[in-house]
Formats: sequence, structure tokens, C-alpha cells
Amino acid sequence: MCGIVGILGTRPVAERLFEGLKRLEYRGYDSAGIATLVDGQIERRRAEGKLSNLGAKLAADPLPGDIGIAHTRWATHGAPTEDNAHPHIVGDVTIVHNGIIENFKPLRDELIAQGREFKSQTDTEVVAHLVDRERQAGRSPRDAVAAVLPRLHGAFALAAMFAGEPNLLIAARLGAPLTVGYGEGENYLGSDAHALAGLTQRIAYLDEGDWAVLTRESIEIFDRDNNPVERAIVASGVSPAAIEKGNHAHFMLKEIYEQPVVVAQTLQSYIRPVEQMVAMPQMDFDLGTIERVVIIACGTASYVGMIGKYWIERFARLPVEVDVASEYRYRDPVLPPNTLGVVVSQSGETADTLAALRHMKANGVTTAGIINVPTSSMAREVDLLLSTHAGPEIGVASTKAFTCQLAVMAALSVNLARAKGKLTREEEADIVTHLTESPAAINAALAHDDEIKAMAGKIAVARDVLYLGRGPDYPLALEGALKLKEISYIHAEGYASGEMKHGPIALIDDSVPLIVLAPSGSLFDKTVSNMQEAQARGAQVVLISDAAGIAQAGENTIATIEMPEVHPLIAPIVYAVPVQLLAYHVAVAKGTDVDQPRNLAKSVTVE
Repeated sequence: MCGIVGILGTRPVAERLFEGLKRLEYRGYDSAGIATLVDGQIERRRAEGKLSNLGAKLAADPLPGDIGIAHTRWATHGAPTEDNAHPHIVGDVTIVHNGIIENFKPLRDELIAQGREFKSQTDTEVVAHLVDRERQAGRSPRDAVAAVLPRLHGAFALAAMFAGEPNLLIAARLGAPLTVGYGEGENYLGSDAHALAGLTQRIAYLDEGDWAVLTRESIEIFDRDNNPVERAIVASGVSPAAIEKGNHAHFMLKEIYEQPVVVAQTLQSYIRPVEQMVAMPQMDFDLGTIERVVIIACGTASYVGMIGKYWIERFARLPVEVDVASEYRYRDPVLPPNTLGVVVSQSGETADTLAALRHMKANGVTTAGIINVPTSSMAREVDLLLSTHAGPEIGVASTKAFTCQLAVMAALSVNLARAKGKLTREEEADIVTHLTESPAAINAALAHDDEIKAMAGKIAVARDVLYLGRGPDYPLALEGALKLKEISYIHAEGYASGEMKHGPIALIDDSVPLIVLAPSGSLFDKTVSNMQEAQARGAQVVLISDAAGIAQAGENTIATIEMPEVHPLIAPIVYAVPVQLLAYHVAVAKGTDVDQPRNLAKSVTVE
């Protein structure tokens, strides 16, 4: 959510700032702006809407200057207008900000009482006024920022530039990620490594509460108590090519097609093929002492947790609770000893999940994190990091991160089962065999892309769509419905198929497509029975099953999508592909913005 780029350059920076913003489009935004210093004075260009609007302004009225800051805004306080777009300028101070200043209202009232006038409805302008007030009192830029930071409550990543200071940027973070980059005669800052991918590979991640003073020659970092600190300089590992679409029309489609490779890469980190066992990273606690598991996540990641509940309870025979992170802390959860708290997040910065993690840790819970960004806040704070190796995921709708999270969740389930003495060596070897087969099965599922594209038009005309599944396919039905509504804007709901007769069947008529996830196996007959009840009432059914399932129940459907025959363990990983492709092709048919759907952000870094 939102994006920041800053450059202290040796040559004009506006074009490179704009390119950095383009690399951050995946985070979600509804306005953008760039400010530079020109002959010591602040110059600014802003535009609402897409970056192309800002690009047009820069083309018509170029922005010189070799120092600058840039921002993509996702509106929180105030509508997505040009007046509310960042950067904000007050006096000789210009500010960009990610996050929310929770106490902005009393601060704003205080400033208005002192005669200050505001030009926007944003919480960010309050910060610019506070820093400017300190500057008017005679403080240096760094002392002004240091005086203001303790007054800000909430989550923020800030970057500040000052008129008359052509060799200075100041940055700070609390609850929102921020990265500094080291160059040759230049230095940089950005929301994440993607922002800096075209500028440098040498980066350092600011810790919680850190603030930094950047010049072209140095980067000084201070902790929240203003003590000088050092943060490790690491290789970002993100190349500009990794965040390009290649030959695909959209990032989402590219990332769907990357799944055989990235799931294989992820499994290679956890499977020892010679020993036919599942390994885990070294940990400082004994999984055998765990008596209860709590899985916390948001959105798509929460469905990974629901599938994990089936696996852990089946294999390890441990009770599992799954909670959406935004609700978890507010019901005063019971956290008995020997609980393992598992957070699931692609970015590792999701605000609600991070807050839930900290709540668990504060209550003595041992924690693990299934996370795609190993340098993120969650990755640094969990007791056990379980990395997914999906690579950068740019499309807002999660695809490859989801299947890689499932692969890691399966590995965790097996390790818990072994640690609890619930799994024989032969059973573990059998699971390893099936997990190893999943990349090839995903590839086989992708082979049906053209068929899914051909039938997507039948769904694109619908106003409402229902998804059904049983067992682990129930969370997958929820995921399919989420994918469809977030990128095609069609109202969709997922249900456990046995719940149809308890209410949802009232929605069925011949205008409501029903997407049924039913791999052949022990739950197939019951799922098909529920499907046939809906067909008897006019439901237009799309059956997703294997050849045996389609042969048995494919009659009277409007379409079938054939999947390879797979073991039930890996069925959710494989069946994720058709629900992703269906949502994608329906969205394309409707002409929506697949990679940047309206009102959504990739990384939700505010509560």
C-alpha cells in the first residue's frame, strides 16, 4: 500500500524516480507525485489516477534536479485528488508518507489553533507542518525530524526533503517498511527492494523505530532513542527483469505460469529426497512439545490456514484454530502454554497479521511464519521462519504465493506429525512422493488454460457466482470466489457444499453459475449429491474434477475442467490453478484491470 522512492543523485532524478514508482505499482495506488530540488527550491508535479497521468505532466512540464522524492498514494484520509496527493509541501519542508498517523486529529487541531492553514485532508500534511514548525523555531532539519517523530502515533514510513538542502534526505519508519540503498556517489531510499531494483543491489532494511539521514556520501541510521546504529547491508536479490511481465499480458498470468517452478523451488528447501523425509530449518524449540496450533492470516493467506487445519489435525492429531488477523486481538484470545502461533503472509508486512504476531509473542507464544519476503518485519520477528520461495509477486491477486504457502504448510504438517509420533517412516515417504509430484501436476493443470479461456465468457455475463467444495476444497472454494470478485468485480461466494441446503440454495436459478471443486475420492459422491440438488433447481454448473469424476458426474453441466488425477494431499495445490485461471480469463473478458483491481493494494500495511 503506497510507495516511496528517494534519490540523492549525481544527475537528474525525475525519470528514475518515475521508473521506481512504476516498479511499485503492484502495491496499489490512486494518485502519485514527484518533488525535486531545483536551484535549492522545491518543485513538484502531482496527478490523480494512474501513473500515466503523472507521466503526461512530466512530459509537458519536465522536472529537473538531482535530488528528489516520489510517492504513490492509496487514499486513507481524504479522497484521491491532486490536492491530497503526495508530496506535501509546507514552508521549506516536503514530505511523503506511507501508513496512518492515528493521532493526526488532535495534532491538526493544535496546529490550526496556532494559525496554521491546511491545503489537504490528509494526515500526512500534519507531519509536514510539525517539522516546519520546528524549523521555524530554529532547529536543523535532522533535529526538527527527531523532535517530531515521538509525537506521531500509528504506522508510518516517512521521507523528507528540505529547500536549501541539496545533499540531504531524512527517512523514518514505524510499523511500515522502509529500505535505504547504497550507490556510487549516490544514495537511495524506497518502500522495499523492488523500488530500488533499477538503482542498486546494496540495501539495508530499517528496523522498527529507526530513522536515517542520507547524503550522497553517507547514510547514518539512528534507533528510536536517537542512538547511532548499524544495519546490515545486504544484496537485494531483486532484478528489474524479475518484476517485468515478459511475454505475458499481465503479471497475474505470468505468476500463474511460474507455479510449477516456484513450488518445486519451495519444496526443494523442505524435502530430502534421498532420505524421503521432510526437513525444517533449525529451530530453538521442540515441535514435540506443541499441544495446540493457532494460524493467523488475512485474505488468501487465511485460506492456506484453513487447509493447513485439515492437514495438521489429520496428520499430527493436534487441535488447530484459524483466525483472521484483523479480528484476532480484539476477542482477547486464550493462549495456553505449548501453543504454536503460525502467521502466513506474502509480504511479511501485513499490518493486522504483524500486530497479531506481536500479541502472541507478548503472551509467551512460540511463533512460526510462512513468509515470502525473508527480510520483512514478520520474518525477523518470528521464532521460526518458514520461507516460501515464490520470488516477487507483483499482481495484487495472490497466485504463486498461495500455492507456495500451501507447500510449506504441508511440510510443517508433516514435521508436526513426526514430532508428535503420529507418522511412520513409510507414511512420511509416501507423503514426500506425492508432494514431489505436485509441480508436474500443476503443469498438467496449466495445459487446460485454453479450455478455461474458451468457457470464461459463460461466467463473465453473470452477476453472482457460487463456488462449492468439501474438506480442503471448501477453503479453495472460498479462494476461488475471492479471486473472481477481486479482479472481475462479480459478486461471488464460496460454501462448504453440505451447507447449500442450509440457505445458499435459495440463490440458485438459471442465471447463477455454480463452480464445483470435486476431485474424485472419498468426498466426491457427497459433493456431487449437493451439486445435483442445485442442478435440479436450474443451476448452471461448471465441474472441476479429474477424468473419472467428469465421466461420472459431468453430464448436464455447462462446462467441465479436467484436472490430473492426484493424491488428496496435493489436490488443493493443483486445483488452485483452474480457479486462478478462471478468475483471470473472466476478468480479461470483462475488461477490468487485472493486475491493479480497484480499491485494492498488494501489501496492506495499515489496520
